Amino acid sequence: MTKISILGCGWLGLPLAKALIAKENSVNGSTTSENKLPILKEAGINPFLVTVESESVSDSITDFLAESEILIIDIPPKLRAVNPSSEEKAFVEKIKNVIPFIEKSTIKKVLFVSSTSVYGDDNSFITEETIPNPDTESGKQLVLAENLLQENQHFETTILRFGGLIGEDRHPIKFLAGKENIENPDAPINLIHQKDCIGIIEAIINQSKWNAVFNAVAPFHPTREEYYTSKAIEMDLALPKFSSQQSNIKKMISSEKIERTLQYKFILEEY
Repeated sequence: MTKISILGCGWLGLPLAKALIAKENSVNGSTTSENKLPILKEAGINPFLVTVESESVSDSITDFLAESEILIIDIPPKLRAVNPSSEEKAFVEKIKNVIPFIEKSTIKKVLFVSSTSVYGDDNSFITEETIPNPDTESGKQLVLAENLLQENQHFETTILRFGGLIGEDRHPIKFLAGKENIENPDAPINLIHQKDCIGIIEAIINQSKWNAVFNAVAPFHPTREEYYTSKAIEMDLALPKFSSQQSNIKKMISSEKIERTLQYKFILEEY
């Protein structure tokens, strides 16, 4: 049995914790909402109220990390904050504040959930060898956070860059249905299902793939127009209408390293 701490039991962290517990791991899970503590406890998670700010971290983080060997950090920048720019710029400060607590703990391995937004749209075919060139503030902050963790000698860090996240309760077509003049009709999609996110994290832990970087996107890249039109039909939603203007975005994320290194097979039928 491995003891794992998950910083951020949200949309991905909570089902991930449940999956890890089902494999007989012990999981400490954090939330920033006191109302969510009973939900975590009911799922078999050791619940902790942990708040990470740009100025400070709550004292409970020490007990949250205690006796764990692996830390999974899943607290993405707040893209929908009231003041997004200031929130995003504060993200790297949050990671800086967490690091001293990791150094003093029993944590030996860190898995940092990042995003393929660290690659700019000026790239076409992207692998883990592609140098990050983010064109958003959140992407820039993620790169800085990745570097802080990877450069630290007190623990080993694996960076996991997810594409667009989808799941049974989360799909972009629900926001695009019926909309008109949607940009970039011929840009390829780069999505990953929640089930694959969990499966890949489990594979990294089980196979001890540390000090690594992985891009996690399903090897399935139809154009935005093709994919979202077919999904609207499948879900009986109003068809989205795309711009007739061609896109210069050809960003396609390769998942070859994950398939080869982890021998991982994606759940394509879920997409």
